[in-house]
Amino acid sequence: MARKKTDNRMTVIEHLTELRRRIMISIGAVGATAIVAYIFAPDVIRWLLDFYTEAAPKGTENHFIFTGPLDGFVTRLRVATYGGIILALPIWLWHLWRFITPGLNPKEKRYAVPFIFTSTGLFLAGGVVALITLPQALHFLLTAGGQDLQPLLAADKFISLVTLMILAFGLAFEFPVVLVFLLIARVLKVRQLSKWRRWAIVAIFAFAAVITPSQDPYSLFFMAVPMLLFYEASIIIGKVMKR
Repeated sequence: MARKKTDNRMTVIEHLTELRRRIMISIGAVGATAIVAYIFAPDVIRWLLDFYTEAAPKGTENHFIFTGPLDGFVTRLRVATYGGIILALPIWLWHLWRFITPGLNPKEKRYAVPFIFTSTGLFLAGGVVALITLPQALHFLLTAGGQDLQPLLAADKFISLVTLMILAFGLAFEFPVVLVFLLIARVLKVRQLSKWRRWAIVAIFAFAAVITPSQDPYSLFFMAVPMLLFYEASIIIGKVMKR
């Protein structure tokens, strides 16, 4: 009689098959939501123009340009793609978590729903902070060259900058989720985080200086300070979880 399997461990091939299936579902979700984002892309571009108008020096033309016949279409596709990634965030985060959970015990798997809600909420919060700092960051960039240089921005470059800022802040705000997950997986311990606090402050400011696309002091400050607060919050959560 054949021996039954005594555990739920998967082979490498099964892992790869599972990964491919979840990637395909995530791509499908992004594609479906990107269609919705494509429909509303002109409204999104018009909305982003308001940030530029607020930040631009007086006398600057408040419209975007494109220099090639395909640039307008490509810009709309880019907005749709970025919008699809953001709108499908809960779906691909869920599949990311489900791919990771086989390595966790049943008690730790119960954190799936909090992980999805927290990750989505923090990413959106990061995007909001990026948009709040955008006018100050833009004003710094547009006036850094002096009064003799007048900006006339191409739509694709402006949208790329805004999108990268949202993605950078969104990913940076996932910092506590990563730390708490490492605490749950017992890769890190609370006493290690407490011991590394001084080095973490330096590393966070260096990270913020590198990852902010605009490279302005406002974005650096508004990214680094929340990350420091998240670091302290992760220590408190770890103590509550007795890690």
